[in-house]
Amino acid sequence: MKKSKIILSLVIIIFSSCASNGYTAHQHGFFYGVIHGLVFPFALISKLFTNEYGLYAENNTGFFYWLGFIIGIFGLGGGGRAASRR
Repeated sequence: MKKSKIILSLVIIIFSSCASNGYTAHQHGFFYGVIHGLVFPFALISKLFTNEYGLYAENNTGFFYWLGFIIGIFGLGGGGRAASRR
């Protein structure tokens, strides 16, 4: 139990540093959407305390970015349910 808490803490710290910030020239596509969806809860927590972090990439490709974003968000819930059945 203690080992899983340490791993979870490290994952939260690592993912919370991945939130994109501001407008960039690079367009973010499907896979960036998945990654940003996975780190969304951590970016939301950091957004409550400061305005330095964005919740999503402003310069994205549109539908496929948002599709990946939604898949990333739902991927967080699905992985937890599968692990709780064991």
